[in-house]
Amino acid sequence: MPELQIHQPVHRNLLAPVLIAFVVLGIAIALVIRYTPHRVADLEITHSSIYPAHLVFKSDSLVVGADKTDDELYVLSTLRITDRLNLPLFLKDFTATLTTADGEEIKTSAAEKTDLEGIYSAFPALRPLSSEPLLRETLVRPGNSAEGMILLHFPVSLDTWNKRKSAILNIDLYHQGPLSITIPIGNGSGKATESDQEAN
Repeated sequence: MPELQIHQPVHRNLLAPVLIAFVVLGIAIALVIRYTPHRVADLEITHSSIYPAHLVFKSDSLVVGADKTDDELYVLSTLRITDRLNLPLFLKDFTATLTTADGEEIKTSAAEKTDLEGIYSAFPALRPLSSEPLLRETLVRPGNSAEGMILLHFPVSLDTWNKRKSAILNIDLYHQGPLSITIPIGNGSGKATESDQEAN
């Protein structure tokens, strides 16, 4: 009776192909990390001015009593945004958050271009402080910059502004996460640091 021979499949050594696959994958990941920017954009406030307004509303009635006063503060910040992606950036909106000394948060939206003339008419001293505005819907091409003024209004006094904990300018983009930068104390300029700038 012939002997039964059981043929077992030959096991190939898969160690070499697996190692080669891991090396190729590692090189691909390294190249992606190397050539993909780590930041969406660089932000810089090149100039910032403030204009405090103290409004007095005269009372013509003895019943109403004394005159009413109101404090308003306008912040004019010139922002430069430089696209660090390989994709264009589309600017959607500009907002800001003021945190007062006692921790109160006051949020505001930047003035629209159509509102500027009315604001300048009401407060003529603002016009010399102003410059060309940075508009919503602005396109920033890869590697290029856009720069312009952002006008913010806060219903606070100059003293409240000077004693603030922080004032943060937020830039919303259409296809990337929001970015933010601290508005510098007093007049002057500032750059976004890693802690200032947020990108999702």
